[in-house]
Amino acid sequence: MVLKSGLVQRTWTVLEEKGIPYQYVEVNPYHKPESLMKLNPRGLVPTLQYDNKPLYESTVIAEFLEEAYPDHGSRLLPPDPYQRAISRIWTDFVSTRVIPSFQRFLQFQSNESNGSIEEVRDEFLTTLKEFTKAMDKDGPYFEGENPALVDINMAPFALRLWVFDHFKGGAGIPSEGEGGDSEETWSRWRKWLSAMENRRSIKETTSEREHYVPIYQR
Repeated sequence: MVLKSGLVQRTWTVLEEKGIPYQYVEVNPYHKPESLMKLNPRGLVPTLQYDNKPLYESTVIAEFLEEAYPDHGSRLLPPDPYQRAISRIWTDFVSTRVIPSFQRFLQFQSNESNGSIEEVRDEFLTTLKEFTKAMDKDGPYFEGENPALVDINMAPFALRLWVFDHFKGGAGIPSEGEGGDSEETWSRWRKWLSAMENRRSIKETTSEREHYVPIYQR
């Protein structure tokens, strides 16, 4: 796995959250070892080896671990089939809406043909607000009192919002009391983010910021 990858952190956090024994192997993404390529010819991370068989794609691995180890640690999907489906909808929203807008914002380079940084920032903030409005009212987590896979899938990218301060002049999330008509939404976001930042499994799978900066400079 690659320590700096948000997708890797998803898998690692599930392993920690559920208390599943594992061996962590870090790889250089620019010099992929033969051991990884044998498991996954595309060389993608994270890649999980289970019973000498490979699995990849972080959301697939997360659900697999939940199903394969139901008696380990926290349950990360709701028991009700309808609520599981809703959870998957918002996990998909993170993958198809939040992460692409995060990447567009981070990679934005101003020129005459691609609009302004304000536009890509607003697009990103809109996805965050939409995600937040779908949260359980009281929380602190997305589905209520306990963390779920949707929280874990979102957390690595929420925890990296500081990169916009470093490279883009700020993410644009208003400070407490300055959210205007959206203050209730941003207050709920801050509550969720604080809960995730203080979660042991998140702390133990997050590196110091200086390790991430060279990655985002590329």
